[in-house]
Amino acid sequence: MITVRFINRSFGYCLSARGYSISTSAAAAKVLAPDGGNGSERRKVQPNVTRGTVVAANGRKNPIVAAAFASLRNEDTGKEEAILPSADSKQDILVDEMILKANTVAELLAVADATKVNRKQALKIVSILAEWSSIKKANLSDFEADARFVSLCSLLGRTGRAGKAPLKIAKRKELMGDDLNTVLEIAANDEAAKLIAGLTLPQMIKVMGSLAQKKKRSIPLLRSLSFNIASNPGRMDLKECSDLLYAMASLNYRDVVLTGRICSDLDGELAKNEDKVAPIVSILTSLGMLRYRDGTVLDSLCSWVATHHELCKPAQLVSLLLSLATLNYEPMCMDTLKAKLVMHVSENDFIRTADWLNTVWSLTALNAVNAEQLSSVLNVDFYRRLQEERRGSVLPSMKMKLLNLAAVAPSIPGATESLLASHQTELFVPFDATNEKRVLITGMLDALKSLIPSESMVKISQPSKMGFSIDAECVLDKKCLPLPVDKEHPQGIRIAILVHDYHDMCQGPHPALNGMQTLHMRLLEGRGYTALSIPYHEFSTSDKLLKRVEYLQKQFKSIVTGSSKQ
Repeated sequence: MITVRFINRSFGYCLSARGYSISTSAAAAKVLAPDGGNGSERRKVQPNVTRGTVVAANGRKNPIVAAAFASLRNEDTGKEEAILPSADSKQDILVDEMILKANTVAELLAVADATKVNRKQALKIVSILAEWSSIKKANLSDFEADARFVSLCSLLGRTGRAGKAPLKIAKRKELMGDDLNTVLEIAANDEAAKLIAGLTLPQMIKVMGSLAQKKKRSIPLLRSLSFNIASNPGRMDLKECSDLLYAMASLNYRDVVLTGRICSDLDGELAKNEDKVAPIVSILTSLGMLRYRDGTVLDSLCSWVATHHELCKPAQLVSLLLSLATLNYEPMCMDTLKAKLVMHVSENDFIRTADWLNTVWSLTALNAVNAEQLSSVLNVDFYRRLQEERRGSVLPSMKMKLLNLAAVAPSIPGATESLLASHQTELFVPFDATNEKRVLITGMLDALKSLIPSESMVKISQPSKMGFSIDAECVLDKKCLPLPVDKEHPQGIRIAILVHDYHDMCQGPHPALNGMQTLHMRLLEGRGYTALSIPYHEFSTSDKLLKRVEYLQKQFKSIVTGSSKQ
């Protein structure tokens, strides 16, 4: 980057270079896959920022910040300049091509001299010059006093309005938005990611929010934002924490380092909050969507809700319970939440039928459901209302939840289920694993066939009729030898194998299976199976077949040994 700074209101500039490089070494911190994950561990790519400094007239060190974003660091000062529209015209295309083809400083500056460039194009030229300076392709002294370069900086930097009235607040916000839009417009390029370091913490959060609003998922820009926000010494308030988590959840961008930084700022902010329940519930919802499981933070958030339970609306209660169920976490104050919120809630409190279904399913996953609540959704009338609300198209996820609840009902005294008798076929949902999970399942089956070669002793991809499928099923005797799987064996151990990939797990300080997968394991145990989880971080298809076979053999021996001790 190029740092340009006015000294004593003159036209002199102090410049220095900032070199940027992207580290892709294996030593980078591990985080969740930002593109949704593929079931394998990812490495966080952090910009390796080398910062230079310049010494101003007063001897103070000045951080290297591009003049293009001077107005973003100080909203109260700004120079009102004409903002040229970036129209998709032949002239703009020609100028862009000239910039890309330029190989020397003279050629780049000649573009600005021969044509009328807009702010986006000026930003590209200055970014290229900054990068050339950092890699010693060009010297700052060769162009720092060039009138064309000064003109480009003047176009980008708005540093004052000498002799003019101050800008109105609305106009200042408009100009600031233009600068942020300039970043967003070139989000697909590395230039935008490099310029993020020049923004303040609130502005970086605003850029993240703008990306979420525009549904613009630029990975280089998101990584740069994550790195710079996580390393920023400033402290985020409750709303900023809420907005940032919401943006990350909306973009399905998971970064445990950034999320951990947000959670650390939450501790001090919760104590200051006295009556704002919306950001609390929003944070819980976002953590659930991001599958970030931090017991300390969840306990603090839920404790706040329990203390201010009178402020919590039914719709917010649904979000709270669904997030806890998804994260497979029962907070320390769960008994208080049950007594003050759950015990008094009923279907009549909800406008949408789907909200009540989510509430009952969440309570089931949290082991807090009662017979009356289960019975209220496992009947034909409720399903009819759900169909009407969905205009005849009930989502597969809703059908799976109903099947989960129907499987739980027999274990809850007093619960009645009358839905499956007439709608079992309609509730059937075909299960199709993702490509990443299919690879893991195939790797598991290859190892299983080496241990149990006979097809009569193994079942593959069996529907459980409980809202999920079993990846593999086998029966072992007390000597860990396989038995025919289609026959009943009173002394045998029937094992249901479930492969769990990245999306089936919660990340964070307290990683675990998510609530849905944990419920599936519980339902299998209730049907007499011994459920065996094969998590992606323990079982890798990149391992040799022998290692995978040894892993399965070890798990089987552990199950058989544990069963014989009972």
